[in-house]
Amino acid sequence: MNYTDESDGLIKSYPQLSALKAALEQARDALVECFKNGNKLLLAGSGGSAADCEHIAGEMIKEFKLKRKRDKEFDARFLRRFPNDGALLGLLAQGLPVVSLVSGVAINTAILNDVGGGALYAQKLYALGKKGDVFLAISTSGNSEPLIAALKVALSAGLKTIALTGAGGGKMKEYADILIDVPQTETYRVQELHLPVYHYLCAAVERGLFL
Repeated sequence: MNYTDESDGLIKSYPQLSALKAALEQARDALVECFKNGNKLLLAGSGGSAADCEHIAGEMIKEFKLKRKRDKEFDARFLRRFPNDGALLGLLAQGLPVVSLVSGVAINTAILNDVGGGALYAQKLYALGKKGDVFLAISTSGNSEPLIAALKVALSAGLKTIALTGAGGGKMKEYADILIDVPQTETYRVQELHLPVYHYLCAAVERGLFL
């Protein structure tokens, strides 16, 4: 892999995550492979975890820590068609295909109204997820029924599943190919450890693809 492993740095800063080193590196490798193969990452969570999904999408769709070179063939095509817009081209950076399933007020409320909240993420994942994609489900308790439903759909559709939870993983651990269960149970404490975990994943995946 074309990166320097950052998991040791994460664990140095957060020694309570040391038991998760193998799971973190498995998640990193799964995401790098997913993106290299032209697939995408789908994210879902509720409440504060929904905000985390939007945060992760923002870090991956745009540059995070590294400069990301654009595709040279795209640059050439763009400048042939729009030779006076080099300044616009200079604003772009190679992004990663990430879909936050928490977004979309109209479709979310349509599913809630017409089908029910239990199918909120399962339906969106069924429509958008493809074999080879990765689904990252975030829950502080690990017992979110809408996320469990979505994990079942993801596994049936051939997606790799990652669950980011609190200690023990809750019911979601049964449906996760990779479980990252941080060693806290109180909601805000779990969230405090979720942040450095997904920042590690964003940084390590970026290094693996763009360094």
